[in-house]
Amino acid sequence: MEKKDNATLSANDIQAAAVLEKPESQLLEMWRTLLENKAAVLGLVIIVFLIFIAVFGRFLMPYEPNAADMTNTFAKPSAEHWFGTDQQGRDIFSRVIDGTKISLRVGLSAVAIALSVGTVLGALAGYYGGKIDTIIMRIMDIMLSIPSILLAITFMAALGKGIDKAIIAIGLVSIPEYARIVRGSILSIKENDYVQAAKVIGNKDSVIIFKHILPNVLSSLIVRATLGISMAVLDTAALGFLGLGVQPPYAEWGDMLGRSRGFIFSAPHTLIFPGLAITITVLAFNLLGDGLRDAIDPKSRK
Repeated sequence: MEKKDNATLSANDIQAAAVLEKPESQLLEMWRTLLENKAAVLGLVIIVFLIFIAVFGRFLMPYEPNAADMTNTFAKPSAEHWFGTDQQGRDIFSRVIDGTKISLRVGLSAVAIALSVGTVLGALAGYYGGKIDTIIMRIMDIMLSIPSILLAITFMAALGKGIDKAIIAIGLVSIPEYARIVRGSILSIKENDYVQAAKVIGNKDSVIIFKHILPNVLSSLIVRATLGISMAVLDTAALGFLGLGVQPPYAEWGDMLGRSRGFIFSAPHTLIFPGLAITITVLAFNLLGDGLRDAIDPKSRK
């Protein structure tokens, strides 16, 4: 009898422990998976560092980034000027720091535009189908058939030069990618039982799309947005290199490369450091995006 009571007590203890033990949240599990990816952690650290520079860069710059000193042009890297000076005697280190906030601002703002507009268009096309789907997706296909940089140049020609115009142009170019992701996901989700149940109880289409369907697409959009920021930074640099993006007096990495390309042999430092800034920024967002993709995918988690 005593053994039976002990067995019963032991079983009850196990059951109580199982009830009291809270299941590990999916978000925490994804975070742990992300932290196990050393490349993704490195990308995250670099991004946090870049954000810090963008916010507090004005306190870190040893010189005014736009202050010219024609008596000290093309100075080589030294203790006085860590990255040297350019053709107008401006401190390159200060200009690279100042350019961080421009590149991140354009990248984040352009992705925000593309993400919001692309999500709405993709949701409409995938949920309603028919003529709406055909019209929206054919427009997206036409945009995707044109190289993104050429399409961005076309938009810049129509909108004009400037940082705000660059944000709009790069954002418009990236819309089709998000629209296709959302449409494809909705096509596979909208026939699920919980969506049909939401229709039966009388929920509006907007409620079904934004409350019941889009949350299931969020993970894919986060990964694509992270990778999209790196592409936006590259497009910003390309437009700046061609003289169509951010205009003086703003310091922008692509514009710095474009204005120094004639001095690649006589003063290579004027190109090396802005180029490294672009490379490191793009690499950081790509590493984080790849890590997020692996963390979000249940098959890759242990």
